[in-house]
Amino acid sequence: MSDGAWHVASEVALWVCWGLFGLVWTAGAAYNAWKGPRTRSRSMGRAGWLVFGVGVWLVVRHFPGAGRSSGGVDEWWVRAIGIVILVAMTAFTLWARGALGTMWSSITAVKEGHELRTDGPYAIVRHPIYTGILGMLLGTAVVSGLGRWLLLVVVGVVVFEAKLHSEERLLARTFGAEYDSYRRRVPQLVPGLRLGRR
Repeated sequence: MSDGAWHVASEVALWVCWGLFGLVWTAGAAYNAWKGPRTRSRSMGRAGWLVFGVGVWLVVRHFPGAGRSSGGVDEWWVRAIGIVILVAMTAFTLWARGALGTMWSSITAVKEGHELRTDGPYAIVRHPIYTGILGMLLGTAVVSGLGRWLLLVVVGVVVFEAKLHSEERLLARTFGAEYDSYRRRVPQLVPGLRLGRR
């Protein structure tokens, strides 16, 4: 493909992947508010900023000066790698979201009848939605030519690390020894990465 075709392909991938993500998250939140079980206990923190942040990013990235000229890499094979990462991690994120069903919440919460999920994507990492979104941010940065877009990944890691610590405390309180055993078996965010007993 020509450079122009790779540019079009990367733009389509960005809009389709993030658009699908936003659609699924919005529809899922509405459905869960209507049909989901009541919240039994919760921790601090909301994730509504995420969809807003993605929307802001999609707008800002089209401002003058926001392109690859600002320290980026403009090679077709970089875009191709980015597209593969973005599409694969979008699929992983949606798989993880679907696996939770009505137990998903935009806040860190335990709902009535809540069971600890340890199968499917939750057998790969303990927080597959966060892993998937971080992978989507990485794919986005690569598609966009790296450069300053890598800051998206860094910000994502910082935000999700803060959020998942409160989530892990709530899960440990709720599921006790069952969660302790799960935490010893399955890595937190990166498949195969074992950093002590996190």
